[in-house]
Amino acid sequence: MQGALTRYRVIAWIVGVVLIALVVVGMPMKYLGDNDVVVATIGPGHGFLYMLYLVASWDLSRRAGWPLQRMLLVMLAGTIPFLSFYCERVVTRWARTAMEPVPAA
Repeated sequence: MQGALTRYRVIAWIVGVVLIALVVVGMPMKYLGDNDVVVATIGPGHGFLYMLYLVASWDLSRRAGWPLQRMLLVMLAGTIPFLSFYCERVVTRWARTAMEPVPAA
């Protein structure tokens, strides 16, 4: 499960940064400056990276045994700017707690 967590964490940060660049830089340039070069280049890249994020989220949730609702909420976090960073921290805490060895009785 450690490998799945690492893959998820990396892609969550990448998707978060690209989404922020798209929303904070690209969208104002397109709608206020009538220049869509950033949206035209970053937009498709974000779409592809988001698909990787979905696969990484699914893989981690499958290995961790999460319920469907939790998996879907984690997947949606990649669509809201800045939320993927927060969600990455929460998911890391959940996964590390699940990976802790159970003390012997």
